[in-house]
Amino acid sequence: MKTLRSLLAGTAFVLTAFAPAAFAAPKGATYDHVLMISVDGMHAVDLINYINDNPGSTLATLAKNGVRYPNALTTAPSDSFPGLLAPTTGGTSNSTGVFYDDSYDRSLFAPKFTGADCSGPPGAETVYAENLDKSLNDATAGGTLGDPLSQINPDQLPQTLAGGKCVPVFPHQFINVNTIFEVIKAHGGRTAWADKHPAYEILNGPSGEGVQDLYTPEVNSNDPITHKDTTTGYCSIQRNDVLKVQAVLNEINGLDSTGSKTVGVPTIFGMNFQAVSVGQKLATANPADQYVNSGLPSPWTAHSASLLVVAPPFACSDSTNMVGGYANADGSQLNTGLQYGLDFVDAELGIIVKALKNAGLDSDTLVIIEAKHGQSPINVKLRQAVSDAPYDMAPGLFMTNGSKTTDDVALVWLSPQMQQRSYKAAEAYLLSQAATLGIDTLLDKSALAPLYGNPFGNNRTPDFIAVTVHGLIYTSGPKLAEHGGFFVPDDRNVALLVTNPKINPATLNDNVETRQIAATILTVLGINPKELAGARKENSKPLPGL
Repeated sequence: MKTLRSLLAGTAFVLTAFAPAAFAAPKGATYDHVLMISVDGMHAVDLINYINDNPGSTLATLAKNGVRYPNALTTAPSDSFPGLLAPTTGGTSNSTGVFYDDSYDRSLFAPKFTGADCSGPPGAETVYAENLDKSLNDATAGGTLGDPLSQINPDQLPQTLAGGKCVPVFPHQFINVNTIFEVIKAHGGRTAWADKHPAYEILNGPSGEGVQDLYTPEVNSNDPITHKDTTTGYCSIQRNDVLKVQAVLNEINGLDSTGSKTVGVPTIFGMNFQAVSVGQKLATANPADQYVNSGLPSPWTAHSASLLVVAPPFACSDSTNMVGGYANADGSQLNTGLQYGLDFVDAELGIIVKALKNAGLDSDTLVIIEAKHGQSPINVKLRQAVSDAPYDMAPGLFMTNGSKTTDDVALVWLSPQMQQRSYKAAEAYLLSQAATLGIDTLLDKSALAPLYGNPFGNNRTPDFIAVTVHGLIYTSGPKLAEHGGFFVPDDRNVALLVTNPKINPATLNDNVETRQIAATILTVLGINPKELAGARKENSKPLPGL
């Protein structure tokens, strides 16, 4: 098994109706706006190869006036939640208290739908994903796009006792530190974001009001063409992504995300793309998946005219023959599904960049292209599909209110009532199952305490994190890759490009982390990054070379 030092090498886990008046950038501001784009799953090597192979692409053009960071690392664990909170808080799980979208809290209680009423012993799984939605019938999630709280069913939320009452804990109440959206808003800036679940309401931060325009079309909703989860098709995922692109285009034009109100261009805004992540994970295409330019039902009706413009000039008529993932071991050759996803993202970025120029915003907007996470394995020949069932038999977990989360990593929380007396037995059991479960390194409380806080005193820290062998995925299905783990480069070495027409091109080989993006954003807007609690605690500094 690897040592903790080698496992975490290169990572500084430091205990760390009318338009309003325009944002008055503080003294020292370099830019008036920051647009951040997360291309989920995009590795550093993907960015390098795409630019080299496509010199006329949008990404290559942006790199001609940008700084590239080929050694950028996202968080560990590399789940989407901590992966996005890092560049928006300046902190890792150590300060945010968020380890995964499916994690645990020893002080909370199960959701109301389970029959829980905050009686009995505390300790509950905390799932902040599509499970919160009122409906998965379409991208509205059963609510109104642009109003994520209308999309969330409170009965699905974990609960806590407050003033003697059992009340739900919304995502923004789960995070321990403030976000860049709260800080920028406090300085008079307008804030906006678009992402894949209403649960990304977590970006509002503890105030619950950080993001003034949060647009969250549900990524796991039924596609209007295939009537299946959008992530099951190379084209259907693009139909979901394009809704977020349209939201950003609306915002560039001074409208809200829905295009219904004039509100002014956001100071900080952006979105995530899922098309690359799906291209990496989805083994084969959905035969029913086609690219359609018309006849899309609600909520696409309002966007249909734009879809004709935004959609790239590709066709999914041959989708039956598409396959996902990488075609060789080092990731330099892409299978058709992944190539399709990257080409789509590049085309969409081109439309966004053109919109910035048309609005006269290109020189005043810093564009940051990054990724919440990578995907493992890049080399599909290393893929191992393993059942996570043996974890359930760990002492203190099986038939108790403990919990586990598994992808290409495993996070284990023992029942709070069983933690002390079962800990040694649970550790011994997990080590005895290391070969069966593909555990390379088992991080116990002695290893976890300096990184995230001691699980015996911290309500969120897992009791154990099982770092798996390279290529292992806990799944019974055909997916090719997954994220959440610690592996470098596959899980954590992500794309990072900071670009603006005023920037001289450069490639900086410094070891940097995505949490530094938060400090960078505030700095270029003339705001002290120390206003972020996570950045203060973890000493997150702006990216070098800007």
